[in-house]
Amino acid sequence: MKVVPLGAGQDVGRSCVLVTLGGKTIMFDCGMHMGYNDERRFPDFNYITTSGDFTSRIDAVVITHFHLDHCGALPHFTEQRGYDGPIYMTPPTKAICPLLLEDYRKITVERKGETGFFTSQHIKDCMKKVVPLHLHETVWVDDELELRAYYAGHVLGAAMVYARCGNESVVYTGDYNMTPDRHLGAAWIDKVRPSVLITETTYGTTIRDSKRSRERDFLEKVHSCVLRGGKVLIPCFALGRAQELCILIESYWERMGLTVPVYFSAGLTEKANRYYKLFINWTNQKVKESFVDRNPFDFKYIKAWNRDYVDLPGPMVLFATPGMLHIGTSLEVFKKWAPDERNMLIMPGYCVAGTIGAKVLGGAKVVELDQYTQVHVNIDVQNLSFSAHADAKGIMELIRQAAPRNVVLVHGEKSRMSYLKSKIMGEFGCPCYDPANGEMLEIETGKDVRALMSDQLFQTAWAGEQRRREEAAVGPITEMPVKGVLLLGEGKRLTRLLDPSEFDLDDVPVVAPTSASGGSGEEGASLVPGEGEEPAKVRFSTRKLFEGDESTVQSLLNSICQMLPDTPNSLGDQQGEPLKVVLGGSVEVCASLGSEDVAMPSLLISWPWSEEVLASRVLSVVNQII
Repeated sequence: MKVVPLGAGQDVGRSCVLVTLGGKTIMFDCGMHMGYNDERRFPDFNYITTSGDFTSRIDAVVITHFHLDHCGALPHFTEQRGYDGPIYMTPPTKAICPLLLEDYRKITVERKGETGFFTSQHIKDCMKKVVPLHLHETVWVDDELELRAYYAGHVLGAAMVYARCGNESVVYTGDYNMTPDRHLGAAWIDKVRPSVLITETTYGTTIRDSKRSRERDFLEKVHSCVLRGGKVLIPCFALGRAQELCILIESYWERMGLTVPVYFSAGLTEKANRYYKLFINWTNQKVKESFVDRNPFDFKYIKAWNRDYVDLPGPMVLFATPGMLHIGTSLEVFKKWAPDERNMLIMPGYCVAGTIGAKVLGGAKVVELDQYTQVHVNIDVQNLSFSAHADAKGIMELIRQAAPRNVVLVHGEKSRMSYLKSKIMGEFGCPCYDPANGEMLEIETGKDVRALMSDQLFQTAWAGEQRRREEAAVGPITEMPVKGVLLLGEGKRLTRLLDPSEFDLDDVPVVAPTSASGGSGEEGASLVPGEGEEPAKVRFSTRKLFEGDESTVQSLLNSICQMLPDTPNSLGDQQGEPLKVVLGGSVEVCASLGSEDVAMPSLLISWPWSEEVLASRVLSVVNQII
């Protein structure tokens, strides 16, 4: 497998990771960097090809969520650079992406006067290429490549994506949050055991304090500032933390009976709230349950912001976009309020290096906005992390859930990655990598052997594990060790994992025994007929128990024949002999009404090595009938 970060390699911003698995190439995310205003703000697509034929090089683009550092370069890549293949994102992401892209375009083109940027029409044409990706739905890009989305928390519609092609698979997390908040649930994923897990590490060295204490600290600081007549500026992105903190302030204002005005920068946030109401099924259980009585996104105390309010006297609270103070309303208001020491700036999220937000958090007392403008920072600066990213504990939990063979770290600072890398390798014992932008990572994935497990082996393993757990007084079965014999099929013969009691090992021709992994990593023999051996001599069997009498047995055998109309059969009913049907000349189904060994009626199905395909069809039919 090959992994190449074109963005977010040992850096935060401009997320874009190329993954080649099973001969297919996927681009995960296509974002912009908030710390740059030149050609460095977009990923270096020339790395893929200099000819401009991106469609033949990339099989699919997957966007995990609507934040600009994950989708901001998409219209440029599709409409200006010529990619014309499929783009996958969840329905909320597809609905909200155009809002943020258009807002980004307006600021860049209409306010800054840049030329050659993507247009409104480019955004519309780009979104026409999008294919919706619903949670837990398997989508086939082509006959070999499949995608599946898992809930990521973080923001509305955010998804982690599992991709598989052949024997290779990858999970790309995008941004995720393992802790539920006031309006979204926690991220989770099945134990998909991917070849590679690519995870964000924004807060890879941080273990946050309790969410309740952070909320209390936030509300106390806001309240103390407005009591002394100050103004509180809270820069946050239009979707995600804005809704989270607005819900928090709304409930506190109502509880405390406060009348100090609270505003949010109108326009984009107002539109975004409509989508939160529309996609209520993506929120957490508490919001879903209270939605009928009162929509938590219909704010009573929080009003739309007007630019004229910036010079009004008296205390107020403003939620303004964007969250890193690099452009927009939050920067305009910061310039006005920063010199007054009575005011407060609360930074609730992560700030990329190079942005005004990062400089202010770094303790800068004078900030240069451009060559003509300086701002003196006397405002009370507070950093209260309400970021919807997983912390170190959450990242380790996700790795534990997914159980990958290899881990790749992206979307984080190199120093934080180094610490987390050693922690992951120490705790999980799997290789961990942190490639830089443009660095190709080649990972040996090995090949899985997919085999059909016999019912008899499964039942034996299950019963043994259940007994062990009862004796040890431990919880229910979540993992089950399996020890069997793997028979590698060739051509039409199917590879099977069998119980040794299902056939006579002495009769099986063994060639070059190798180790094969069962469910618990136990070793078994890999068996194939040798040259000059007669595979027809080797027969396998499995027994199916059922309830009934002699008439039931006869009916079962008749049903088996009827459900395989294209297969020659001979149904025998000799006096004193067990009822038997022979299918295809060599697959036998013998019925028994009970014996000393087996009290219940049963069907014994046996077949030669050469009739694996037909035997599978017969077993499938028997399972449907019984």
